[in-house]
Amino acid sequence: MQKIVFVHGMFQNPLSWEKWITLFSAQGYDCIAPAWPLHSGDPKDLRANPPTGLGELRLREVIAGIEAAAEPLQGAIMIGHSVGGLVTQLLLAKGAIRAGVGIDSVAPNAMLDFDWGFLKNSAIIANPLKGDEPITMNAPTFHAAFANTLSESAAAAGFERTATHDSRNVLRDCMGSDGHIDLDKAHGPLLLIGGEKDEIIPAHLSKKNAEGYTDKNSVTAFKEFLGRSHYICGEPGWEDVADYILRWLSTNA
Repeated sequence: MQKIVFVHGMFQNPLSWEKWITLFSAQGYDCIAPAWPLHSGDPKDLRANPPTGLGELRLREVIAGIEAAAEPLQGAIMIGHSVGGLVTQLLLAKGAIRAGVGIDSVAPNAMLDFDWGFLKNSAIIANPLKGDEPITMNAPTFHAAFANTLSESAAAAGFERTATHDSRNVLRDCMGSDGHIDLDKAHGPLLLIGGEKDEIIPAHLSKKNAEGYTDKNSVTAFKEFLGRSHYICGEPGWEDVADYILRWLSTNA
């Protein structure tokens, strides 16, 4: 049975993948969704009582935690959202997984976009003046930045169900040497997906990310979904995204 590892991004935890696991399991995949360090449990409890040390969490600890929880990784497919998408790209680049899918993925190599939403949200999260202070998520911010295509009530429900606080240091590390990939090297099949209305990772940044890979013998694909926010894995129509990935995996992985 083919193994799929789902990796969540910032401000989420494995609960965000529950419907995906049901769908992919029904298609015959062996699915797991490990939590980042300090992200296990009910998001509501994690918001009310942020784990000690959350603000000091680093990207390399996230990667090590995923690798340990999903061992053995060799031969697995990884599907990651946001920072989880970058984790997927990093592990694919070093040959630890068979194929990868990055959904609204943070781009490697400090790749930037001059979209106002991207610049604003990145600056707020990575703010160097805040030190190791965790960044908190609230319902209005979740609606405005994360789930901007939803109604206020639908976004509030998504926030209550799935949102967590997080570490600024993880995003800072994504922009540094820990987030670097040699984009000229051969790699396993990679699909990058962007959401047209994403205020955190614009679709054109996801496309730029895909086009940055230069090895002509490696499979690299990009797909944009119209009308989708950064909450693409949880908002209405998530099944269309999952079905597209299933079809892509059936021919490429």
